[in-house]
Amino acid sequence: MAVRGPGLALLSLGSNEQPERYLRAAVDELRARFGAVVVSPVYRTPAVGFEGPDFLNCAAAIRSDLEPQALNDWLHALEDRHGRRRDVPRFSSRTLDVDIVYFDDRVMRGEGNLQLPRPELKHAFVLKPLADIAPEFVDPVQGRSLAALWAAHPECTTPPAVEALDLG
Repeated sequence: MAVRGPGLALLSLGSNEQPERYLRAAVDELRARFGAVVVSPVYRTPAVGFEGPDFLNCAAAIRSDLEPQALNDWLHALEDRHGRRRDVPRFSSRTLDVDIVYFDDRVMRGEGNLQLPRPELKHAFVLKPLADIAPEFVDPVQGRSLAALWAAHPECTTPPAVEALDLG
């Protein structure tokens, strides 16, 4: 029986309610639980799918000892600890949204909207931060690096605006 080491999880983080506060808190908790965290620049983008304040979005790379479903559950608990409401429409303002976009080269579905890779990768606010921190990572479905996917993205020439927020 092969024993897996920690998996590479690439995460998408977003917030449009006190976003500086909640993104910092999320990165701090990721570091406390998983150790080293690589964080992308932060981008400001309009809300997608509803009218609301702009979002601040970034990506993070962690090494997780948890399997994807357990990590997804841990991330949902993180969101809940920081005021994420689940009694409102799915597309609405939120304090914190943290999704696993990739976990190694896994392609799967699970509970709690777990889908690897995440379909939101089509949005510049998800793809650009990921390409910033893991340009050579190869999408297991498309067989192309994140840098190549970003270069082919329609918004590549007009990327989201970088926000002056250092999450370290």
